[in-house]
Amino acid sequence: MASFLSSKHSQANPGDRWGDSPFGKNTQVNSRESNHETLRLVAKCTDHYTTGPDHGNLPVYIPSKWGEGGYHGGGRQRGISAHRDVESRAECHQLPLLEVHVKLNLQEIKMEPEESCSSSRPLLAQQTGRCMSTQAMQALNDLRRNNQLCDALLRLEDGGTFPVHRAILSSCSTYFRALFTTTLHTSDKTDVLVPGVSSEMMSLILEYAYLRNLPVNQNNVYKLLVTADYLCVIGVLELCSEFLRSSLNEENCIGIMRFAREHFCTRLESDATMYVMRHFVTVAQKSNELLELPLEEMCKVIGANELNVKTEDTVWESVLRWINHDPDNRKMHIVDLMKNIRLGLLETQYFLEHVKDHPYVTNNEACRPVIIETLKFLYDLEMITQKDGEVPTPEIARPRVPHEILFAIGGWSGGSPTNFMETYDTRADRWVKVEVDPTGPRAYHGTAVVVNSIYVIGGFDGMDYFNSCRCFNAVLKKWREVAPMNARRCYVSVSVHNDLIYAMGGYDGHHRQNTAERYNFKTNQWSLIAPMNMQRSDACATTLNDRIYITGGFNGQECMNSAEAYDPETNQWTLITPMRSRRSGVSTITYHGCVYVLDMYNPRSNFAIEVIDDMVFAIGGFNGVTTIYHVECFDEKTGECY
Repeated sequence: MASFLSSKHSQANPGDRWGDSPFGKNTQVNSRESNHETLRLVAKCTDHYTTGPDHGNLPVYIPSKWGEGGYHGGGRQRGISAHRDVESRAECHQLPLLEVHVKLNLQEIKMEPEESCSSSRPLLAQQTGRCMSTQAMQALNDLRRNNQLCDALLRLEDGGTFPVHRAILSSCSTYFRALFTTTLHTSDKTDVLVPGVSSEMMSLILEYAYLRNLPVNQNNVYKLLVTADYLCVIGVLELCSEFLRSSLNEENCIGIMRFAREHFCTRLESDATMYVMRHFVTVAQKSNELLELPLEEMCKVIGANELNVKTEDTVWESVLRWINHDPDNRKMHIVDLMKNIRLGLLETQYFLEHVKDHPYVTNNEACRPVIIETLKFLYDLEMITQKDGEVPTPEIARPRVPHEILFAIGGWSGGSPTNFMETYDTRADRWVKVEVDPTGPRAYHGTAVVVNSIYVIGGFDGMDYFNSCRCFNAVLKKWREVAPMNARRCYVSVSVHNDLIYAMGGYDGHHRQNTAERYNFKTNQWSLIAPMNMQRSDACATTLNDRIYITGGFNGQECMNSAEAYDPETNQWTLITPMRSRRSGVSTITYHGCVYVLDMYNPRSNFAIEVIDDMVFAIGGFNGVTTIYHVECFDEKTGECY
């Protein structure tokens, strides 16, 4: 059931040029036609913006970026082969003509080396001291191997013996520190039995203790982690956890999650659990470990609010797969499992054909109350859809927390630029208002996401053209100013590569530009890069395979069909095959390994475009007559628009 929220945009254009509203080839337009932008942002952060349950540590997606001019030259478009003019997606309250794409990724956990040899220090003594540390540890390890100056002997149950230096082991293991500092072991020579540890694992632990070197691999990581946990060697625990974290996939994530839980590796358990939640669709299809879960853990997984599924039929089918693995002992648990599925979110036809009449359900009398409750809710939902009103949301229909959320930021609304911001919850199908930028309105800007922050770059407020940049922390929900660009740019094209933000082309109030620059958030500095081959404003950029592609735009005289690619390694722009149509206010995106310039059966320009749940969303824009606030999405798997 979709809710439609109106949005209006101003008829004002920055600059006095009919060409700044480049409509299409052979199309004449008045110089005061509407301009539109669309923000596309994709973000992932530990906080989220949703109408569903309040669960943190989730990814977030965002929309934004605007176009110079109202209508691209594509006309009736080719990019979508099947279309149903059904507005089943919620519409944006105040859709900006601005399209921004940002993706916030979970911060990577990086192991810092415990020792390093710094060559940047001006003092020779410090440099020598740091380098001597490695040499000293190697010398101590040689002494251990030669049984020289050792003051303890470790005996293992498998017959292995290891002469060691007590101070070295005590420095990295609280187990050995406690062992060697008790009154039982204060003599010059200590002979100790260490139970439960094999010679192979002890050799690896000692190699880490003396050299901080540890060859972790798939064959030894589990035994090594158990041994490190037993001996309280925190450094080895972290290395093993990092190895398992980096090797997570759909087939082993559940096993790693359970293993981490058993050994109290809370951070690894959390990461593995989130991996299961995020990739549950493929986990449910491929993982044999899922089939080995006990009932309680299976219920916990499928009942989680964070479970990332577009439709609940995925959850139902995973339940059937789990039961079919051992039907005689598991079919009796069908009612417990059904209580953790959001049955009210299933399509009515699917529920009637695949759930209600399934033998596991019909043969279990305890399922009857669950079926009745779901049927009643689905019936009420059908009735309320035909009337104005609301239906209370029961537990069986509570939306799960989305892993991807669209943000619409700024733009034109009500005849002037706005600083309005809202987010779209893909699970609840609703737009929600978010904290606005207190510095004032901004339109025709670019946006990008790096780490957990959304950057709003350049733009126009109805009077001034900006080179300033604002940064919104999606976790803290706070705005701040960052370093300005070297040039004023509205209708700017923005893309991200390797956490560097690239701003290209645009309009400064006098000229269309071919200059480009990039921003490093670590140094808070913009630096100029090689200029493009052509002047472009109201173009659109995207990143694919370490190249930045920019398409279309307006050069001050005509709409363009040219496109070019930038190689950050060589700092060079290269013209590529031109598009078939001239386009300004174009929307470009990377999707399934290709660069797409999207066309629509219902013509629109300057619309936002984003990939969410592996579907392409088109948001707002201009239809040649007026601004629009409709939101559509295209599902490549079904070949349909919604």
